Amino acid sequence: MINAETIKPDMPVVCSLDGQFAVVDHMDGADSIKLKRDDKGKHHFIPLSWVKTVDAKVHIDRPGKEAMKQWRTEA
Repeated sequence: MINAETIKPDMPVVCSLDGQFAVVDHMDGADSIKLKRDDKGKHHFIPLSWVKTVDAKVHIDRPGKEAMKQWRTEA
């Protein structure tokens, strides 16, 4: 299990193909990551359960295109 305290604002979020597709805004509760607004001005949320590892980046377990189809627009 990933320690949510290791996820900080402005960290890049990278997919399983190692491409960055988002930036962390902040943790939203104990199990959801709020991402910075996209180019259309919308925030998105991904579950902490997608996170595989955290170093200088947040690495998730799926390709970016799949993540963007599955992320939520509400907490």
